[in-house]
Amino acid sequence: MTVKKKHSTIMPVAIIAGLFFIFGFVTWINGALIPFMKTINELTDAQSYLVATASYISFVIMALPSSYILGKIGYKKGMSLGLFIMAVGALIFIPAAEARTYWFFLLGIFIQGMGMTLLQTAANPYITILGPIESGAKRIAIMGIANKVAGALGSLIFGAILLSGIDGVKEKLESVSLEEKERTLDMMADSVFAPYLIMATVLAFLGVLIKEAQLPNVEVSKPEVSNQGEKEKTSIFQFPHLWLGVLALFAYVGAEVIAGDTIIAYGISLGFTGEEAKFFTTYTLLAMVATYTLGIFLIPKYIKQRTALIISAFLGLIFSIAILNTTGFTSVLFVAALGVANALVWPAIWPLTLNGLGKFTNKGSAMLIMAISGGAIIPPLYGKIVDADKYKLITAGMQEAEATTIAATSSYWILIPCYILILFFAIWGHKIKSWRKGK
Repeated sequence: MTVKKKHSTIMPVAIIAGLFFIFGFVTWINGALIPFMKTINELTDAQSYLVATASYISFVIMALPSSYILGKIGYKKGMSLGLFIMAVGALIFIPAAEARTYWFFLLGIFIQGMGMTLLQTAANPYITILGPIESGAKRIAIMGIANKVAGALGSLIFGAILLSGIDGVKEKLESVSLEEKERTLDMMADSVFAPYLIMATVLAFLGVLIKEAQLPNVEVSKPEVSNQGEKEKTSIFQFPHLWLGVLALFAYVGAEVIAGDTIIAYGISLGFTGEEAKFFTTYTLLAMVATYTLGIFLIPKYIKQRTALIISAFLGLIFSIAILNTTGFTSVLFVAALGVANALVWPAIWPLTLNGLGKFTNKGSAMLIMAISGGAIIPPLYGKIVDADKYKLITAGMQEAEATTIAATSSYWILIPCYILILFFAIWGHKIKSWRKGK
């Protein structure tokens, strides 16, 4: 079959939207995986949030190799390879469940993260090139909505599969013998077998589909060479606004992952059942989808991206303080409301950071991809703070349930410095183009 030169881009856009749907689905099931892993592997809060670390640390390790791979094999084959790698990661969950070994699960999550890094590094620029540059933002917005809607569905589906009956299991484990306890946990671990086998099959099928699909092959563009006589910078270290942007994105991804991945465990710590709490990540993601959709109509016609970033940072600070000063379902809703604060941060930080980089734009993009590692570091830090505060309260004589609730709520203070960094970048940081006198 031959591909028509002037063919509509509707089908290619639909296929790439499907890819964004897939890695949105895979990314946001972590909210259900964290309390599930905590139970079956008998983990502390800090240990359970290594699920996020295993997923997001891959962006540091794979960002630059992904650029190299795409330069060798192209975007289309790169996306296909990314899906096959994700399928391998999903298959690892099956022997991990048999062994009920936490590091084995983390290995599967890490390999899936490697595939997602390659997929994202290829799909983001590919969707921009697929049509007119002036409508690129619209296509990216559609991809973002597909990603978050998939995340909401993934959280609901895996929450129903993994968290169903988790409260009864916890109560049962307190009174049974060691042998019965091991048998119960083994049976619970086996519940990942079917969903991850299905996931691996779907990912492998999509890998073949992308490889065989009639998608235009796009070459990776080479960096532009500066004009002679032009004062040019010789290193990315000469762009302070780039490094401040990377730091802001690092803080943002950490805050976004905390909002999506801790909310189910947080709800359970407040006394909600697993059946009730499984919906909480969906609240966060739907808040993001609604705000993302609003941003399509508002930016840049009515408000500038910089203004949207300032408003987002302020909202993040307000909602974070509100979490600390409320309890129960109200507090959960303020965690979910962080989805509103987070939705427009990603699309605003990228252009402000890459502006003026010239021939260093490719390296700057790689640095921003690596900043996604904020999702690997900040959520486990939140878990560590929860563990430390809970231990202090229990040592002081407080009941464990009450200590867990207070520690889980008070530890959200970690969000405040994240949003302060984003606010600094939005107001001043992006303007600092030189280390000398702020020029």
